[in-house]
Amino acid sequence: MRSTVAASVLLASLLGIATAGAAECPADALGVSRTITVDPSEHRLVGSWQYGESLPLNDHEVVLTFDDGPLPPYTDRVLDLLAAECVKATFFMVGRMVQAYPAAVRRVYDEGHTIANHSQTHPFTFHKMSVDQASHEIEGGFSSLRSALGDPKAIAPFFRFPGLLRQTSVEQYLAAHNYMTWSVDLAADDWTHINNREVARRAISRLEARGKGILLLHDIQPATALAMPEILKELKARGFKIVHVVPATPDRPKTVTEPELWAARRGPEPKVWPRISVVGMESSDPVLAAPSPASFGIETFGPVTKVAMAQSLERQSDAAPVWPAAVAYAVPADAEVLPIAGAHNFRYSRVFRFGSAEEKARPKPAAKRPVRTARAREPASGGWFGAWPAPARSSRAAGHQLSVTRPPINLAAPQTR
Repeated sequence: MRSTVAASVLLASLLGIATAGAAECPADALGVSRTITVDPSEHRLVGSWQYGESLPLNDHEVVLTFDDGPLPPYTDRVLDLLAAECVKATFFMVGRMVQAYPAAVRRVYDEGHTIANHSQTHPFTFHKMSVDQASHEIEGGFSSLRSALGDPKAIAPFFRFPGLLRQTSVEQYLAAHNYMTWSVDLAADDWTHINNREVARRAISRLEARGKGILLLHDIQPATALAMPEILKELKARGFKIVHVVPATPDRPKTVTEPELWAARRGPEPKVWPRISVVGMESSDPVLAAPSPASFGIETFGPVTKVAMAQSLERQSDAAPVWPAAVAYAVPADAEVLPIAGAHNFRYSRVFRFGSAEEKARPKPAAKRPVRTARAREPASGGWFGAWPAPARSSRAAGHQLSVTRPPINLAAPQTR
């Protein structure tokens, strides 16, 4: 009896300490600078990696998101660190992990974080599965979350594709059910099994380069749990602000924002041909020489067109070669930017032939099959002579893998913290 009373007193004191800690933030804590309330019916697709819109963030504002959990003890460690800095995040949870660790789900919710859906089983086939199959994964994830929390209002109508493997038809299904599809703005690559120092370095350096955005992390990765102190420390030192995102409800109206803030900031355009050079235009009506097809090594012999190799462009002739062959090309008087092609654009590694239809219709001789010779063996005590052939690599869709260090074993067993 005495031990029971002592245990009760100890539990009450611990609960009191936890409540006080949650209610009071240190003066130097990173904290949450503001909370954005979003309406999924107005902005259905966010994240500049894949969509034309992202969250309406100001410069040096960050939204922390965690995928694939929960998985104690790593999720618990992440939650402890976030609580110490009074930071709120969005957790995209996998249904089977929710069923295995419902107590961890309740802790995430009780500490004020946003609970979102990351599918029921985390398949890497969302980009090619049918809408009916996708709906089972999506609704299964929401059902698991509702069972764990017991309150449908506790779950945000946010969804993120496993591996970010999107599909338009599935996005349309999500939009029709008022679910907001989240991509990302930047990632720390913590699913690639790099160490915690590299996770922190990539997260901070990419935030510095982009200036703001939705950061993708994974609370099931031990390296992420170890990297969080450094990430939070650097965010604070570099003047970044944490933004918490919640869904709009009848009792919680959406945050009024400027429309242009939702537009995703694009990166620099790819450097493709032609290269652009800015020149001053002095003549009021300039006429420039443009290269003719012959300048590219393109020659026509009757019905056959050939593209010469680079070496053939250097053929000797009696007359001095003129390049480029002049062709009248009018440029508007107010033009300031003209295309200038680099020399490397005109080098060809092989000859291309574009013959007539009769030539293409001619039957081609059957290719001879290569003769395979058996490889010599060493004596019984040795191995093969020479190097082994490189193993063939099977192609698969891009996307990070869900690697669970301690996968759930008994889903029916009661879960406690």
